[in-house]
Amino acid sequence: MPSLKAIRRRIGSVKNTQKITKAMKLVAAARLRRATQRITELRPYATKVGEVLRAVVATVDTGSADKPVHPLLVAHEERKKAYVLLITSDRGLAGAFNSNAIRAGERRKRELLEEGFAAVEYVTVGRKGRDHLRRRSEVIAHDFTGAMEAPAKRSAEIARLLVGEFEEGVIDQLDVVFTEFKSAVTQVIEQQTLLPVALATTASDEQDAQTEYLFEPDKEALLARLLPMYVETSVYRALLDSLASEHGARMTAMDSATRNAKDMISKLTLVYNRARQAAITKELMEIIGGAEALKG
Repeated sequence: MPSLKAIRRRIGSVKNTQKITKAMKLVAAARLRRATQRITELRPYATKVGEVLRAVVATVDTGSADKPVHPLLVAHEERKKAYVLLITSDRGLAGAFNSNAIRAGERRKRELLEEGFAAVEYVTVGRKGRDHLRRRSEVIAHDFTGAMEAPAKRSAEIARLLVGEFEEGVIDQLDVVFTEFKSAVTQVIEQQTLLPVALATTASDEQDAQTEYLFEPDKEALLARLLPMYVETSVYRALLDSLASEHGARMTAMDSATRNAKDMISKLTLVYNRARQAAITKELMEIIGGAEALKG
């Protein structure tokens, strides 16, 4: 059995760890409130951008030679290269947040290779995903760190870079893998094909299809503006979803760590008390044995 001094040292160490995890939980909770507000405010805007874009695409004439299809809507016949935009965090201590996203990104790469792409490379957002893929000797075309500190600015930068490479024919498809925020305790891995832009029709779109819209300027000019904006908004939404999910996962992980530390302190305290009682009993027996020996 460990000595009383060693047990006291262990209890003190666990108490210090408990203070740190409790503080990290409070910080994550405060950041989660701000991140939740940002993603909640963005979602209606992102949804409306998609609705307007679908309305424009549904009414624009893309079949004639003088009105060609916008490059971001065209699926490339050749499947030379695809990108997987993998969004993780720059820091750890967030439970399975990063590992789940990384596994989903690796799975998506395998699927794209099975679909016939000659090469699949990664675009990473966050140090955790980048470092893991580097250890696996994976090809990382671009990496972005610190994006969560200024998600609006960095999402525009990322979107412009990837849209430019798609239009130039450097890549033939872009998929994003991120963690969608549902609640503080629930985060779901999502994947979406950003390029070429594929607009799924919703029930509200079918209702709006009978409504005639007046566009200013012309539809083609709107399409040229809305498509890059849609990609940028999708990247921005993925960043904010991942940011909120990161804080939620970290808050949950630190809460669990704090409770585990409390349980460990209780167990160590019980061991300490038993060891102390055994030491006292042993000393008493020695004293009684010595007294009996003197009597004899």
